[in-house]
Amino acid sequence: MILEMKVPSPGESITEVEIATWLVEDGDYVEKDQPIAEVDSDKATLELPAEESGIITLKAEEGDAVAVGAVVCLIDMDAAKPEGNDAPKTATKQAPKEEASTPKQEAATYATGTASPAAKKILAEKGIEAASISGTGKAGRITKNDAENAVPSMGTMPADGTRNTERKKLSMLRRKVAERLVSVKNETAMLTTFNEVNMQPIFDLRSKYKEEFKEKHGVGLGFMSFFTLAVVRALQLYPDVNSMIDGDFQVKHDFQDISIAVSGPKGLMVPVIRNAEKLSFRGVEDDVKRLAIRARDGQITIDEMTGGTFTITNGGVFGSMLSTPIINPPQSGILGMHNIVNRPMAVDGKVVIQPIMYVALSYDHRIIDGRESVGFLVAVKEALENPIELLMDNDVKKALEL
Repeated sequence: MILEMKVPSPGESITEVEIATWLVEDGDYVEKDQPIAEVDSDKATLELPAEESGIITLKAEEGDAVAVGAVVCLIDMDAAKPEGNDAPKTATKQAPKEEASTPKQEAATYATGTASPAAKKILAEKGIEAASISGTGKAGRITKNDAENAVPSMGTMPADGTRNTERKKLSMLRRKVAERLVSVKNETAMLTTFNEVNMQPIFDLRSKYKEEFKEKHGVGLGFMSFFTLAVVRALQLYPDVNSMIDGDFQVKHDFQDISIAVSGPKGLMVPVIRNAEKLSFRGVEDDVKRLAIRARDGQITIDEMTGGTFTITNGGVFGSMLSTPIINPPQSGILGMHNIVNRPMAVDGKVVIQPIMYVALSYDHRIIDGRESVGFLVAVKEALENPIELLMDNDVKKALEL
């Protein structure tokens, strides 16, 4: 019996995916639930498991965009499993590359080094002489693809210099991210306001309680719990920042679902901490750790990245001192954290060295005015500089569940 494997729906509103990588080859024997492919949607990269055991026949190429519900492979469930540990391999994926690296030598003809009409036009636009490049077409003819990949000379290169280029199609996820970023810049009235935070009070708390916190809860006491709870408090004080535009309406939320930007193998992922207003320091740290591990391992789901009301991004982990983060639509605000640097600061009339972080709030000025944006960021600053009173209700042990 032949099973037709179809593309499952990875989430609401997604109508097609792209075959990013086949993890098996045509003619392989696959086991049920064995990952056979990685597919990109416009929101995440997901693994496609085999629905049954048998010999697989691939019906789509890597890079193909296929509709949800389309057949991507066949599995012959009646085929016997090959003897031994490994299934026999058919023609390997490396064969075309090996063949390409050692092309058949053809005798030079009048066509050698001659550009096709399309190639000639492209070369003229680039100001490149046809004689300066080697053609890959029949008998050395210069093709349109050769012309598109040709790079104008910038002068004499050293004997051991290289001028290789690589042309790689962007993944569906990266294309969608690019599209959304441009859309945000074009369709919102985005502004950014800045402030600085003296991190010494948080440094003191972490230094005193981090070992006890980790020993009891099995998770570190990081900066993200302080920032998340400071943001929750500020959103409650300034609800316009926790809203979004829907046509001619402003939609406000009475809950705080905080999106946390984390780096994954396929790029930036933004999983959501649900109802952060109900979480303790331990609850936030548990969620941050869980979501970061799932993003790192490529297991994050679309549902886990959908529905946030506000985003926090930390460029400081990469060494960024200051940035203007881009809003994560349809949200109206995003807080950017940055690196912590010892700087001179006036404290009680004296200049002292303190660990300072610059913070940035990008916001949609269509629904968030200057008073709300500046007030929100000041509220975040106040909570971070006075966490015992404003985030812990003057009871550190209780707040940290120690």
